Amino acid sequence: MTPTRGLKRLGLGLAALGAVAIAALAAVPLLIRADAVREAVNAEIRFVTGLDTVLRGNAAVSLFPTGTATFSDVVLSGEPLGSPALAAERLTTRLRFLPLLLGRIEVADVTLLRPKILISLDPEGRSNWSTLVGTLTRTLKPGGTALERGMSFSEIRIVGGTVLIHDEARGLAETLDGVELSLAWPSISKSFGATGQFVWRGEKIDATVSLGDFFNALKGERSGLKLRMAGSLLKAAFDGQLSHYPTLKVEGTLAADSPSLRNALRWAGLKAVPGGGLGPFALKAQTNVISNTIAFSGVNVELDGNAAEGVLTLIADGRPLLQGTLAAEEIDIAPYVSTVELLAANERGWSRAPILLDGLTGFDMDLRLSAARIGLTGIKVGRTAVAAGVRNGRFTVTIGESHAFGGVVKGSMGIAKADQGADVKAQLQFTDVELEPAIATVFGIRRLEGRGNLALVIDGAGSDVLALTRAVSGSATLTATRGALTGVDVEQLLRRLERRPLSGGGEFRSGRTPFDKLAITVSVANGTATVDDVQLEGSAIRLALGGSASIPARDLNLKGVASLVGVPARDNAAPFELPFVVRGPWEDPVMLPDVQSLIRRSGAAAPLLDAARGGRARDAVRSAIEQMTRGAEPPQVVAPPSAPAEPVPSTQ
Repeated sequence: MTPTRGLKRLGLGLAALGAVAIAALAAVPLLIRADAVREAVNAEIRFVTGLDTVLRGNAAVSLFPTGTATFSDVVLSGEPLGSPALAAERLTTRLRFLPLLLGRIEVADVTLLRPKILISLDPEGRSNWSTLVGTLTRTLKPGGTALERGMSFSEIRIVGGTVLIHDEARGLAETLDGVELSLAWPSISKSFGATGQFVWRGEKIDATVSLGDFFNALKGERSGLKLRMAGSLLKAAFDGQLSHYPTLKVEGTLAADSPSLRNALRWAGLKAVPGGGLGPFALKAQTNVISNTIAFSGVNVELDGNAAEGVLTLIADGRPLLQGTLAAEEIDIAPYVSTVELLAANERGWSRAPILLDGLTGFDMDLRLSAARIGLTGIKVGRTAVAAGVRNGRFTVTIGESHAFGGVVKGSMGIAKADQGADVKAQLQFTDVELEPAIATVFGIRRLEGRGNLALVIDGAGSDVLALTRAVSGSATLTATRGALTGVDVEQLLRRLERRPLSGGGEFRSGRTPFDKLAITVSVANGTATVDDVQLEGSAIRLALGGSASIPARDLNLKGVASLVGVPARDNAAPFELPFVVRGPWEDPVMLPDVQSLIRRSGAAAPLLDAARGGRARDAVRSAIEQMTRGAEPPQVVAPPSAPAEPVPSTQ
């Protein structure tokens, strides 16, 4: 026999053997009844999960290209709640090939198509999946018998699933859509892993979870835990240890970051916190979870470009409570006050934008913060220690000590939601501060230079800033030394009017009035500030002032007396005194001398009185006022026919 003929016979033999094998494989499905596969798969799933399995649809078995068994309309339910735990459109199992040839049906893995998974917790914390944990503990027990370890498959895939979570005790109802997960517990390893993605509240989340010792984790004992979650609003990673017997305990390193903390909180179901800021956020800390308390130590947190270190504690038992102490080198508070609009867009009136405080009602907070420097446009603030707290919807900032405006600031400010909109209270003490920036920050007025002390107590309620100003009450006191009033030179004005009473023309609102001492006392009731007393003393002048100011209208209505001191009066006369009024808006008030006093001191008084007897008083007084307001040459006053006419003395 030639070699060629031998090779042909070998090839024909192998082909025949292959044909027989293929025929045998094709015949296997014919030898395996669908009902037998259904019963075997049902029994194994029940054995593994402890759940009642109902395979209500048709069953199909195929060996090409791989051995699979497919069932439609599958339902799993469990105790103690008896509610359906899972309902899937289709369940597909991949069968192990060699056991199938020997007439045994063993499942390699399970795929659930578009399942709806219900996780329900009763008020006592029991779950409709609680029996699964006990069953898995039994089937995964190391060293167990073959019967005890009757589970053959170690992977479940979920495609297009939906997870419904109901917690009666907390009133929680959440839905995870588009669930694509792979759950695996390799038989050669103690670990468990889950990886995939889901959609929660419109955001797609990629998630990975791994347990170092799946059996210990099921028993509640200590096991390694790694968790990764990544979405467009939030990323988080945890690496540590987990146990839940006798109580939940987690410890390890947590890292999280978000491009916008405000958006992430809103996405998590928390109402928007008032104010601005809460943008880019990053956190890294050692984390310890015991029951409902989460403690963060070695905290490194960044928010809106500000970095701080310290400790934080979150108590999530009922109403969330955040406590902690943080220290920072420098904090820029501009982002947090950027949305605070005290004035309207034209900056001539108070804002009417509604004050919204709903975000303060969902949590409590007690946070202490210290910083070497605080940045805010136009304000220099040094070492500062503050405490920020939220209790029952009231937000309070207590300033223990702040080196600001060249001095020290202490006090507290609080705001809370009220029937009228917002209830505001403040008590502040400025000690030895630079008055111009301090008063400009508090009142928006830049008319006072020097150093001094300012005490302010206010209380009011309203739906917007304008409404608050109409209801505000309180008090304010100010004392200062070696400063100046800007926008008016009282001494120069008095000296000019002393020499020429009717030469008041020119600009009153310019120059400076230096002083040695200044004391102001103001009481506020229902939006009206009553100036109880103002005493200003300088080397050349003395000024006393009283009256009122409308806070809603932002205007002044004051009367006072200015006196020249320290310089002998002419001809041994009494020191020159001039009554005056201050009227107009806060930002640009007008000081007007008392016209009648000037006329009485002027040489034109007699002709004016003569003119009054002759019926020409109105024209004469108007002429005098025009001289004061325009600085024009005084016209000649015409005397009655019975007396010679006398010219009014020139003011030039």
